[in-house]
Amino acid sequence: MRSIGEMARDSGLGVSALRFYDRAGVLVPAWVDPVSGYRWYGPGQLEEARLLARVRRAGMPLADIRLVLASWSGTDTDLVRKLLTAHLRRLELGLSDARSEFSALRALLDQRENLMTSLRVATVRLTIAAPELAAALDTVRFAASTDPELPMLGGILFDIEGENLQVVATDRYRMAVARAGITGHDGSRVQVIVPTPLADAMRALLHGGEPVRLSLDGDRVALEAGDRQAAGRCLDHDFPDYRRLLPQTGDRRALVEVPDFRKALETGPVRSDETGTHDLSVLSVEDDGTVTVCAEGDGDGGGASDRVAVNRAFLLDALAAGARDRLVLELTAPTAPIAIRRPDDEGGFSILMPVRLEN
Repeated sequence: MRSIGEMARDSGLGVSALRFYDRAGVLVPAWVDPVSGYRWYGPGQLEEARLLARVRRAGMPLADIRLVLASWSGTDTDLVRKLLTAHLRRLELGLSDARSEFSALRALLDQRENLMTSLRVATVRLTIAAPELAAALDTVRFAASTDPELPMLGGILFDIEGENLQVVATDRYRMAVARAGITGHDGSRVQVIVPTPLADAMRALLHGGEPVRLSLDGDRVALEAGDRQAAGRCLDHDFPDYRRLLPQTGDRRALVEVPDFRKALETGPVRSDETGTHDLSVLSVEDDGTVTVCAEGDGDGGGASDRVAVNRAFLLDALAAGARDRLVLELTAPTAPIAIRRPDDEGGFSILMPVRLEN
């Protein structure tokens, strides 16, 4: 007999995925401890679990997975072969359609490239309060991308306009925005992407209370704090128009006590995402303004449409970056981003994309 942890290790399926497939009746443990509820799997179930992991990685629908597992051990393998062939054909057709659409999109991009203008200027000099810039960088740093395939997201956007510096980071699944006041700028809009290592070096200089000087000169950006300096080249990319992604005020707002909410997330129920690699927390805002971390089956019969699933680790990161004992959560719909705002500072917030539940 294997414990659920041993089964996860040996099969390639995560613990949360094994729990999901148990609830779905696809891979039911050989024995469940009636007192602790702990799952145990028999020796013959390891092969089934490894098979399940393979078809899962191939993106096979749950209905077909059921039939594959039910037919795998039989003498007639015709159904399994037909299901595998049909799924492969769907994937190939989908890939062909995607290639066609992407080819058309690239042609449109080629037509637009000569029409696009940069927001960069030759020279900019401005002054920022060190504590404000430090707080802004701390607010957004967790959301910066580490994906080498998307280098334009591998930095922090400095968006300068008027008397404000907007600092923005996103990795597609989450985005964080913060603001700091500036002086000495003529008001025109300027945007540069500061590579994450350079942004970290800038943050290391921001320990005092004195103003610091930020300068942009062509493709170079520098921060001076007293006699210390962090400087380097900006990323030669355009950042996405983050203003189009800013959330509207959510229909349901809840003021949460961050320490208590963190504990509820860390110890509360989780579910599996589609890949089985991330733990999801399912949230619901009650009529009295409290936030509930929902277990399986909570809210059935009408409340399920009001629940939002989110990557638990990302939400914990956002709570830490909020740097407040109280934060405001805004939820609109299961398909709309969750906003995490500071009650005393509307300029600093983050948004998290919702995750579709596998079931």
